[in-house]
Amino acid sequence: MQLTKEELGALLNGTKPLQLARYDLSKADLNEVDLSKADLSGANLNGAFLDKAKLRYADLSKANLEGANLNKANFHGATLIEADLSETNLRGADLSGAKLNNANLNFANLTEANLSGADLNEATYNTYTQWPIGFDPVAAGAILG
Repeated sequence: MQLTKEELGALLNGTKPLQLARYDLSKADLNEVDLSKADLSGANLNGAFLDKAKLRYADLSKANLEGANLNKANFHGATLIEADLSETNLRGADLSGAKLNNANLNFANLTEANLSGADLNEATYNTYTQWPIGFDPVAAGAILG
């Protein structure tokens, strides 16, 4: 069930860290929202707008972020294990120290993203995935699928 704008607003103003595991937040406008340390495991964020959102140390394990706009979002230290990041815009995002094991990065735009210390072991990508200049996904443990 998708939340109304009013329900989403009330949730975002709730006790931190937010507990949003398995919520349907597809196409939600979460631009510049602070979701640091939130539990978003298994959440549906398909097509969501998260430009400049703060997701530091958030748990996005198995979350569906397909087609989400994550431009300049801060994922420092976040857990994105088995997350679907296909067709996402992660341009300029901070993924430093993030765990991206087994994540789907097909068609993702990671141009200008900070991937220092990110764990990309067994993350999958395709020839259309855009990486930061000079970044070697194979050396980082990612798999061309």
